Amino acid sequence: MRVRKQLLGTRNIAGERVEKRRKSIGMKQKDLLTQLQVRGIDLNASGLSKLEGQLRSINDYELVALADVLGVSVNWLLGLED
Repeated sequence: MRVRKQLLGTRNIAGERVEKRRKSIGMKQKDLLTQLQVRGIDLNASGLSKLEGQLRSINDYELVALADVLGVSVNWLLGLED
């Protein structure tokens, strides 16, 4: 597993939790991308990496799909729940 070399950005507050949850359930980025595509979210590997690194904004429909795929609530992704 690669370790992030770049500091986290400030474009979203959910990216760090997306990465944390994805890794905790043993999901690879490509698997997450596939599940997002099934839900109509067209995101490439670079976009997901930037999203997780908080270097890219997240749309509301992407946030809902991410929560669904990762089995968490939108509030958890936003840091409003533990």
